[in-house]
Amino acid sequence: MLHLPYLLLNRTRTRGYLLLLCLSLCCYLQGHAQDKKKGLVWDEAKQVLFLGNSITYAGKYVAMTESLFLTSHPKHKPQFINLGLPSETLSGLSEPNHADGRFPRPCLFDRLDSVLSKINPEVVFVCYGMNDGIYLPLDAKRFEAYKTGVKLLHDQLKKKGVKHILWMTPPVHDDPKLRLNGYNKVLDRYAEWLLQYGHRHGWEVIDLHFPMKRYLEEHIQGDPAFKLAADGVHPGVLGHWLMAREIVRHLMPSLPVAASWEEQLANDPKLGKLYELVWKQQTLMKDAWLTYTGHKRPGLNKGRPLPEAQHEYQKIQRELQGEGF
Repeated sequence: MLHLPYLLLNRTRTRGYLLLLCLSLCCYLQGHAQDKKKGLVWDEAKQVLFLGNSITYAGKYVAMTESLFLTSHPKHKPQFINLGLPSETLSGLSEPNHADGRFPRPCLFDRLDSVLSKINPEVVFVCYGMNDGIYLPLDAKRFEAYKTGVKLLHDQLKKKGVKHILWMTPPVHDDPKLRLNGYNKVLDRYAEWLLQYGHRHGWEVIDLHFPMKRYLEEHIQGDPAFKLAADGVHPGVLGHWLMAREIVRHLMPSLPVAASWEEQLANDPKLGKLYELVWKQQTLMKDAWLTYTGHKRPGLNKGRPLPEAQHEYQKIQRELQGEGF
């Protein structure tokens, strides 16, 4: 005969196991739904737009991401459109003597209406923050201007019908003297806020900042002269790979990623040729798109007329198809 305390204990344990099972099932279903949502980013898209500053305009992380997308989705080829603009902000702020007084920093909202009237992206990647604090110490008004710009852009993209917005925290800043104890402290706060605000409001946010910061910290310990960006702002190939790697990990978690871009190329014999062709397309099209949609930033190359550039794009596209992509 079983005693009452034993029965009560056994019943309590059973309830605990059932509760744990329910929680595990909920976590699985939530994760499955998130993975399905991430899949929709690619499966429904015809145009994938990247908005950002000079780091995005440089374009290596965009081309790396597109190339790795093609290796895992060879039958589906949305057009990746790079509309990064050097010097640009969301905050609308500019240093008094920016560019030696030749021009103030451009603001995305000066050109956003034109961009969204001429391009109809289903997916938009957004990477700002580096310029938004205008390289000065943390200040409440400047911080608020950045937050306001982020929220306004999100609202305008949603009103335009963009299905998926993927925010990215700003890359790391490496001060020539203070290293990570300089302007990067401002970017730490901007990145923390974007991650927290995005989480509270159900946004999709890919963290580039803190993985890059950890990488830089670890390598400085072994080599105090180590840098990801020669000028502290604009990453080299390795820095762009660290950015692309976080995007790939977020959206294509089953795709193996290497420690460096060179190692990634070595691991996939077809990737080198693929990246070469994608880079050729991106280099051709980014200036064409910027010229077509318009901007106020002087000193950039004038792009080829869009129909002419699209014709050349399709030629390269046929080369990609010949390579099996």
